[in-house]
Amino acid sequence: MQIATLGPSGNNHELITLRYLAKHGHPSTNLQLFEQFEEAFEALIEGQVSHVLQCTAHFSHSDCVGRYMHRAYPVDVFIAGSKPLALIAQRSIATPRHVAIQPATRYYTDLNSFGDIIEAPTTVAVAEGLLAGTFEAGICAEEIVKQAPEQLKLMQPLGPALDTWVVYATTPLPATSTLFLNHAPLNEKDNSRARHH
Repeated sequence: MQIATLGPSGNNHELITLRYLAKHGHPSTNLQLFEQFEEAFEALIEGQVSHVLQCTAHFSHSDCVGRYMHRAYPVDVFIAGSKPLALIAQRSIATPRHVAIQPATRYYTDLNSFGDIIEAPTTVAVAEGLLAGTFEAGICAEEIVKQAPEQLKLMQPLGPALDTWVVYATTPLPATSTLFLNHAPLNEKDNSRARHH
């Protein structure tokens, strides 16, 4: 198994992919990181990797499902927690005016106290911006506070996000796979109830 996912190194896609590889007895060297999911799926189609792992919460998920339909097939799904996240701010700023977020984290906590919301491509980019002093506050991995405790402060721990993850390959699962639901018959009682709703 050679699996592709979204970089940069240190993000949740890398973390979950490494956990997935370990669970299936594959070394971490079987991981390739790409800057965009389109590049990862193209590598899959071209045979450079055997699988792609993608979080369904990622903004490009629905686009990838459509773009690679009949060429990349879901072959495994699971639920996994991210690194514990947190709302973090610069220690030197009593009341931060703006907050940086990766779009999927927008509703993880109430951000109404901030005047501006700045979108970043990844939570890693948010962490890098906090460390560089570019962002006054941001949502990213809580562990970043330990890297610069004199510079950053924890405003609110958010815990891990539980997301659904999908593994893609170029060969579809057999129709007998337990992952398929579409052939499960409904009983007549269920059919009549569904028609009334």
